[in-house]
Amino acid sequence: MQLAHIPLDQLNISALNMRHGKRAPDISDILPSVRARGVLVPLLVRPNGQPETFEIVAGRRRYFAAKSLADERGEGDPLPCAIMEDGDDADALEASLIENLARLDPDEVSQWETFSRLVRQGRTVPDIAVTFGITDLKVKRILALGDLLPKIREAYRREEIDTETVRHLTMASKAQQKDWLALCADSDQYAPRGYQLKQWLFGGQSISTKVALFAIEEYPGLITSDLFGEDSYFADADLFWQKQNEAIATKRDTYLNEGWSEVVLLEPGQYFHAWDHEKTPKKKGGKIVITVSHRGEVECHEGWLSRKEARRAREGGEQEETAAKLPRPEVTGPMHNYIDLHRHAAVRAAMLDHPAVALRLVVAHAITGSGLWQVRPSRSAQPTRR
Repeated sequence: MQLAHIPLDQLNISALNMRHGKRAPDISDILPSVRARGVLVPLLVRPNGQPETFEIVAGRRRYFAAKSLADERGEGDPLPCAIMEDGDDADALEASLIENLARLDPDEVSQWETFSRLVRQGRTVPDIAVTFGITDLKVKRILALGDLLPKIREAYRREEIDTETVRHLTMASKAQQKDWLALCADSDQYAPRGYQLKQWLFGGQSISTKVALFAIEEYPGLITSDLFGEDSYFADADLFWQKQNEAIATKRDTYLNEGWSEVVLLEPGQYFHAWDHEKTPKKKGGKIVITVSHRGEVECHEGWLSRKEARRAREGGEQEETAAKLPRPEVTGPMHNYIDLHRHAAVRAAMLDHPAVALRLVVAHAITGSGLWQVRPSRSAQPTRR
């Protein structure tokens, strides 16, 4: 580029400058510096087709600051300028937007206007993304504003519509946008915004593609994408639920084939209360609990039993373990009783030869309250009635 100092009266704002046509900018932050030292950073200009005149592609605020200073002093100094080659409108648009992005991000509608003009000049989305150091998705989000009616874009530029509402409006058809604008214009009607707008657009039920268990490519219906945001939604809720329920049934069969004892599918909207369940592995009878929200979200809780089932399982396991540890008897129950009788008879016979031991044994049983002894009055000792 050629560098030159150009008088103020030979400069004007280019129509390609992204802020062309707007009211004079706020220059209060740079005016003191320009007043003290002049304009130090060159403006980006290019010939405008007339002799010795140039149009400003980038540097609009510096130009207005210099004009304000010239009005104060009655005269102005020539401004340092970098002169571009004439004829490349796309390069001029990029230069204007790059400078503004480096200084202060302009509103998204202004970015859309410039990006759209670059696309008409032959720039692709990846070209624009590389030029401005942003992602392809960011460029697509901005270009998605082109799907909005001009009245909605201008209301968004004036901050009369919030970002969430605009994001949802990019998914609306032109007819829906017109209906929404009509609601806004009618003081007796309520125009939904934010999340309520999304519900209004999808007939009361908005289901994100993120919750699908099935492959999106297998969905035969219409999917509405929101390039301005990051979400896409199923336009036909009934068709979604048909495909989702088929995927849930397949997942249930997969769990059963993997050896889980049971798969419990809760009613849509019913919550799984972990506090009322105990974590239980598959080998000890743990079950799968599948929950489904009204928005289509599916969650699988693996390896759980209700507290009652877990307690019953523990008790049954302990009994089985105890029974397994008991030694197997060598004789039958009746044979045990027969042997005990012979043992008792042998002890009684031996005690006849050791009366002192027998007496001590009786006293010991009496002291401990044993049920193995008892005292009965002799019938012969009862008094005789006369």
